[in-house]
Amino acid sequence: MILHDALNIYTDGSSYPKPRKGGVGMLFVFMDENGIDEIEVERDLLGYRGATNNQMELQAPILALKEVPSLNISTRATRIVIFSDSRYVVDNFNRAIYDWSKNKWLNRDGAPIANAVQWKELIKVVKDVKMRVEFRWVKGHAKNPYNKKVDKLAKSSAKGLLQNPIQYTDVRRKRSTAMTKVGSVVMEGQKMIIRIVTCEYQKLQKVFKLRYEVMSPKSKYFGNIDFIFSNDALRTAHSYYVIVNSEPKNPRVIKVIKEILKK
Repeated sequence: MILHDALNIYTDGSSYPKPRKGGVGMLFVFMDENGIDEIEVERDLLGYRGATNNQMELQAPILALKEVPSLNISTRATRIVIFSDSRYVVDNFNRAIYDWSKNKWLNRDGAPIANAVQWKELIKVVKDVKMRVEFRWVKGHAKNPYNKKVDKLAKSSAKGLLQNPIQYTDVRRKRSTAMTKVGSVVMEGQKMIIRIVTCEYQKLQKVFKLRYEVMSPKSKYFGNIDFIFSNDALRTAHSYYVIVNSEPKNPRVIKVIKEILKK
């Protein structure tokens, strides 16, 4: 799909595990002055260490919109339409503008929004281009040649030269054989021993996002791995005896009773 009155931008993000790395792809498509020939402009971009797929899906339109001033499109387009196969980006863009940004980057349950710094930057670059910007979803891995091309660019970016992570996360190896599952530990105001697997500071909300495994043998959640937020930085690979809240949709460490020292 190519809109004749718009700068059409196709974006995509890609992520690979072990070691985690990601890449971005972008493709600018517009018609010439006669409205006949389609002109494509693509970019080869560096990838990122430690990137998640959602981070790359967000970073791609951020970088693409920063490129717009260099394209000199003011006489060819009246708007910008960004095509993405990421529901995460397309479905949440309006929420980021009208809800999250006005609620200190917390959702309706009070939990911190993931990748808030990137969402804030996306809103800024949208405003900076001084043109109407729309996001439209396109089915991934379908027959759309532009989506296929930008997917290839994103994968190439992830496999090439890498730059520093967008968000630094301190990571340690987990002991449990369980997979990380959001909501696998229900917040019931309980006390339990948790071992910190990852720690990531959420700059805009001023809290730490922790991935942890339950180490209390008598807990019904023993061995489960989940996420929780804390006002205090808890060290990875360390275990703590904590009290949690009773809000399943906004899991928080209420109090750190003590650190469990290794014997």
